[in-house]
Amino acid sequence: MKKFLTGVLLAVLILTLAACGTKNTSGSNNVGEKETTKIVVGASNTPHSIILEQAKPLLKEKGYDLQIETYQDYVLPNKDLESSELDANYFQHIPYLELQIEDAGYDFVNAGGIHIEPIGVYSKKYKSLDELPDGATILMSSSISDHGRVLAMLESKGLIKLDESIDKTAAELKDIVENPKNIKFDANYEPGLMPQLYSNDEGDALLINSNFAIDAGLNPIKDSIAIEDADSPYVNIIAVRKGDEDKDSIKALIEVLKSKEIQDFILKEWDGTVVPVK
Repeated sequence: MKKFLTGVLLAVLILTLAACGTKNTSGSNNVGEKETTKIVVGASNTPHSIILEQAKPLLKEKGYDLQIETYQDYVLPNKDLESSELDANYFQHIPYLELQIEDAGYDFVNAGGIHIEPIGVYSKKYKSLDELPDGATILMSSSISDHGRVLAMLESKGLIKLDESIDKTAAELKDIVENPKNIKFDANYEPGLMPQLYSNDEGDALLINSNFAIDAGLNPIKDSIAIEDADSPYVNIIAVRKGDEDKDSIKALIEVLKSKEIQDFILKEWDGTVVPVK
């Protein structure tokens, strides 16, 4: 009997140790592997999710498991960040974030700027802005936060002139004071639809955000008839809920995305159509 009880106790001990050896916690690897913390980031397909994929192994070395959730629109990533389905998102520039905070009341902050995507003018009919005829129609997206950016860019190219008394990042069509070619602006389209409208030869010219242009196989530098200058203030950022910018995981994410490895990758991958910021 004594030997029998000893054998039973030994078996129980072995099973207990085996169970402890295989136990896993959320965001952690098995015993013997480096423990990691999961970071969930929402991103546009191009270039944001591609950049994040390159950041994965670098974050892994720091003990973080990066999970990327991709989005096709500009609305859901902020809604999911607010509901804590995401730890951060990476798809928007600063003026858009500020407008979203004002309109939706989000308690978000900019955790760090990563890159700039110059916006471009595209046309299948004309090879330059100078060729646009009197009364030409230019299609713009319905994204209000992009209107000031677009109009300021067109002013810098000499196509229109804006009221000098306004903040040009907030410019609207009504703020155009000089329009020598009597350009008509149609701003009633979702941003993601602009490449399809270009493909369908809609309008005389269109303005397309570079992330959507690249996603559709367009090269903003080669295919556009005019492009925003590289010193644009419209930096794409990592947005987080207020207070989370101080988390070690978010600091690690920003550090990796601003690293030389990632900046070199951005420059090589997009050849100047996406520009990293310091």
